[in-house]
Amino acid sequence: MSEEHAHIVPYKTFAIVWIGLLILTGITITVAQYDFGAWNVWVALGIAVIKSGLVVAVFMHMKYESRLFKLSLFAALLILAVFIGLNFFDVLYR
Repeated sequence: MSEEHAHIVPYKTFAIVWIGLLILTGITITVAQYDFGAWNVWVALGIAVIKSGLVVAVFMHMKYESRLFKLSLFAALLILAVFIGLNFFDVLYR
């Protein structure tokens, strides 16, 4: 049987991450007002990656998981990114 350890994270950490997510949401809204040409999608995806990284690391307690579990999550996200990228290329060259 495996032992489960509760990871007690202080409320201050949750509050700081929540404020960070609010700030990044504000940045997303501000950046959407400007035209960066071909970089529009990349800027939006960059901000989204930072926000999702904060959620996964802190709220889902990924920073306390084993290395194998982190590697599994990374592999799944990499495969998802490859499929989305292939979809972009398919639409681009139609």
